[in-house]
Amino acid sequence: MGACNRDELLPKFNYSPAATHDRRSSKHVRDNVYGNIYLDPLCLKFIDTQQFQRLRDLKQLGVTYLVYPGAVHSRFEHSLGVYWLANAAINQIRNHQGPELDIDDFDVQTVRLAGLLHDVGHGPFSHMFERGFLPRVLNDSSWSHEDMSTRMVDYIVDEHRIDIQPECLKKVKDMIVASCEHAAPNKVEEKRFLYDIVANGRNSIDVDKFDYIVRDSRACGLGCSFQFERLMETMRVMGNEICYRAKEYLTIHKLFIARADLHRTVYTHAKVKAIELMVVDALLKANNHLRIDSFVHDPAEYWKLDDSILKTIETAPDPELKEARDLILRIRQRKLYTFCNEFAVPRDKLEHFKDITAQDIICSQVSGRATLKEEDIAVSNVKIDLTRGSRNPLGRIMFFQDYESDEKFPIQDDQVSHLLPGCCQDKIVRVYSKKDDLVEAVSEAFENFQLKTFGMKAQVHATPEKKRKFC
Repeated sequence: MGACNRDELLPKFNYSPAATHDRRSSKHVRDNVYGNIYLDPLCLKFIDTQQFQRLRDLKQLGVTYLVYPGAVHSRFEHSLGVYWLANAAINQIRNHQGPELDIDDFDVQTVRLAGLLHDVGHGPFSHMFERGFLPRVLNDSSWSHEDMSTRMVDYIVDEHRIDIQPECLKKVKDMIVASCEHAAPNKVEEKRFLYDIVANGRNSIDVDKFDYIVRDSRACGLGCSFQFERLMETMRVMGNEICYRAKEYLTIHKLFIARADLHRTVYTHAKVKAIELMVVDALLKANNHLRIDSFVHDPAEYWKLDDSILKTIETAPDPELKEARDLILRIRQRKLYTFCNEFAVPRDKLEHFKDITAQDIICSQVSGRATLKEEDIAVSNVKIDLTRGSRNPLGRIMFFQDYESDEKFPIQDDQVSHLLPGCCQDKIVRVYSKKDDLVEAVSEAFENFQLKTFGMKAQVHATPEKKRKFC
């Protein structure tokens, strides 16, 4: 690998590289994170369709806005952001290594499109629909929004007769599913690094994360110490993969820590999970009448699903939807499932720990209390990691010393700092009572479950008395 001809001083990162867009044929929109975003003609053909515009009606963080009022941004904004960062990333590499890597306009266009279209397969309330609702109604556990995104792309092309090269279309779809286990890019040899820009299945550093970490933090009013610009400025392709300067090890560590912090404080907030559990229950109760699950196999029907499904249920007069309507009314009136308590799974139990069910809690109930039923209890098994489960994701990232060196190498965390955490995963079990008058019974059963399982109470403190004696 020849040395890169770069100055030792970091180049000024530019979201809009010169000659990237022809202003005569592109349009621009004002983004609240990056400023002006320029949209090229082919991408506009996809954007100006009903199927892509649907993303305006999918909140990026699902029901989180009911806890963090500012989290009302949509998948539409996020998709434009990922498009723009994908464009910036490929052009940054092209500017410094274009001739060496044979990067051409076709590659740039393909990466842009993958960034733009990577989330068109998301359902109502984003991940909650895919991970909370669909597993309860589908026998097929392989359904994923990434696969639906590729099918939706095909549907948009056919429905709107978009003129796109077949090879470009295939590569766009492969880039969208690049982080999936069954992804075709794992077998790609030529320009494999292109598949790591939008959805990186090799080491999880990609522009999708760059955008949602910054965008979600801003929307929720939280600070963000991670600076993705440093990684964009210094990345370099070596041996067909994107590598980073060794001095950016801690910057990359901050990326994964920032993501984990968002999961802990926002995405899996105890109240957010309570609302998600209630919305899932409402969708399940409405499914027999509305057949929501019948929409998820055909892109021609699937694109008609968005967050408005909740308002549809809420305002429908059908008696078959009464139970679902009542649950939504409880959410509106803030009469949520009551959070009883939680515990973090002990570190030595993490590897073989199985998800807890409502039945596990019921089996731990002692006599003398109200008899609990499965429908009285909701359990949330929360997993928070650094993207690779119990393994450190930095172990799969390759680094280089400086732009004069030709060698890439991994770095062990103890070579950098002994302050870095030795464990890369948390599992938290939360239990909710669906009825206020059962909080005490559920809390005691949960405590007994911990005593039976661990020989101790793993929760930090007892359920507050004001919750136990609510009624």
